[in-house]
Amino acid sequence: MTIRRVAAMTAVALAIAGAPTVHAEGDKVTPVRSEKLPNVPGKSLTAVVVNYAPGGKSASHHHAGSVFAYVLSGSIRSENSATGPARVYKAGESFFEPPGSEHLVSENASTTEPASLLAVFVADDGALLTTFGKK
Repeated sequence: MTIRRVAAMTAVALAIAGAPTVHAEGDKVTPVRSEKLPNVPGKSLTAVVVNYAPGGKSASHHHAGSVFAYVLSGSIRSENSATGPARVYKAGESFFEPPGSEHLVSENASTTEPASLLAVFVADDGALLTTFGKK
């Protein structure tokens, strides 16, 4: 792995993880891969896996660019300012967060079972991918 790729993945992990108080205890964000898009100069595609502990949740936040999320396991309750009211997505289902929207609810729908999702970002190269609190 090149130094540039390690640096990019470290930056992604720090950008997604946010402050330690934002995620519930036991939640984990793991960078998967980040690549510059050669056919879209100035943009990168970044994938992370978000694991929510039972009852885990994130504070209100927004993302740089567009986000496609695919639920890998369990059930995730999500509400986005641009896509309508809160809904529970089960393993195998997906949702989209358009640029400029706010992720109002992002949580494990279960208090007894863990849940995970794959989040794929398309954003400006080097962008801070997640910002918590109001825009």
